[in-house]
Amino acid sequence: MKPEHLPQVMAIEKKSFPVPWSEITYYREITENPYANYIVAMVGEEVVGYAGRWLILDESHITNIAVSPGWRRQGVARKLMEHMLRASLMDGANRMTLEVRRSNAGAQKLYEEFNFSPAGYRRGYYTDNNEDALIMWQNDIAAYLGRKEQADGKDTGN
Repeated sequence: MKPEHLPQVMAIEKKSFPVPWSEITYYREITENPYANYIVAMVGEEVVGYAGRWLILDESHITNIAVSPGWRRQGVARKLMEHMLRASLMDGANRMTLEVRRSNAGAQKLYEEFNFSPAGYRRGYYTDNNEDALIMWQNDIAAYLGRKEQADGKDTGN
């Protein structure tokens, strides 16, 4: 993610989250936070999705992931998540965590596809409605990616 992506990122952010992050927050994340990594998914010149993570010692923490409404359910979030897992492993993190709204079953299902498991709740985490956050962990990125590569190789005949 670069500063020039922020107007499009903010448009997606506002359509995706009841309490969106501010543009200045994203700007600081991508220009000042040495532990942050933010990426965008592009189709031509259009930002269709984005994701962010923090590297904290040997763990990664997904800060956010969102896809433009017109591009949802087309594999964009999966590609963003896979990139985040691979980048985390390359940075020395073999574990990843995130929070997701307790009511967001669709996102939870996506994360479960990447071998994330529920680990607990943060009570009243979301300030707009005091909803709990489900904490999820992926505890062995290397093993997951190894299994995925083997399965993909079998599927393609390699």
